[in-house]
Amino acid sequence: MNIQLEIVGFFYGAIMTKKHEPTSETRTKANVLASVGTPQDQIALVIGISKNTLIKHYRKELDTAMTMANAQVAQSLYQQAKNGNTAAAIFWLKCRAGWVDKQSIEHTGKDGGPIDLSLKVVFEDDGEASTE
Repeated sequence: MNIQLEIVGFFYGAIMTKKHEPTSETRTKANVLASVGTPQDQIALVIGISKNTLIKHYRKELDTAMTMANAQVAQSLYQQAKNGNTAAAIFWLKCRAGWVDKQSIEHTGKDGGPIDLSLKVVFEDDGEASTE
């Protein structure tokens, strides 16, 4: 969905005399901007209203837009995982099914004791030393 966004006006302390009536276009703008995490004061600036007016008339869009966007992305990821995208499947399972990449490096020796770093020198019959 392509939406033309433009700043309609500045409302720093100005008193508005015309009552704002939301349109489908302004609702769509609020929804799109809120879905990507745009701060409310910036959404209000784009629509050309005060932040209080935005909150008054666009409460539903502000409250649900990000959840709906996350759901759409999750649905796309899920479909990719189902269609054989290994990276998407691994990501899904790590995030949703509790899968964990885990590497374990032991820093102890036998039965939890210290690591044996001894060197055994064996003398052969010919007088040469070898290590084991």
